[in-house]
Amino acid sequence: MGRYIGPVEKLERREGVSLDLKGKRQLRGKTALERRGPQPPGQHGAARRRAPSVYGQQLREAQKLKIAYGIRERQMRRLVERARRNRETAAGEALLQMLERRLDIPSAAIADGSWIRIAPGAPVADLAREAAEDIGLIPAWLVVDHEALAGKVLRAPERSEIATPVSEQLGIERYARR
Repeated sequence: MGRYIGPVEKLERREGVSLDLKGKRQLRGKTALERRGPQPPGQHGAARRRAPSVYGQQLREAQKLKIAYGIRERQMRRLVERARRNRETAAGEALLQMLERRLDIPSAAIADGSWIRIAPGAPVADLAREAAEDIGLIPAWLVVDHEALAGKVLRAPERSEIATPVSEQLGIERYARR
């Protein structure tokens, strides 16, 4: 099964929050969420809806996590199980740390002190160089060298440094129901 390639702004509008899916448009303030507000997509998106149940809230938070980090259901289940087994930090914070430090090459987990770089002759080097110009804020737990197209993970991110607008505990609880 592949990754979702449909209209991503529709996903942001359905969740009602910005999930940082459209980089350039978001930096310029032209996303559909800013233009139309948190109205859900579709012809009847503005219709009044009932307050969601507890399960509905948990499902929405889990969906936000999966959409924001581009992972599928099975990957999410495995990450939640690993996060729940972590005894050092809370399960929700451990899950967000694993998601933030995940490299999107078959879900490789990046360790502290690891350098990641794009080879100079790689086919994606030009695209990466163009994307490096549009980078917004860089978190404190990362060091980036835009010229060399490289970055280093200094340490695990803290919850206050992660800008994803989710309640990770509700997402964890959704998978604990099984």
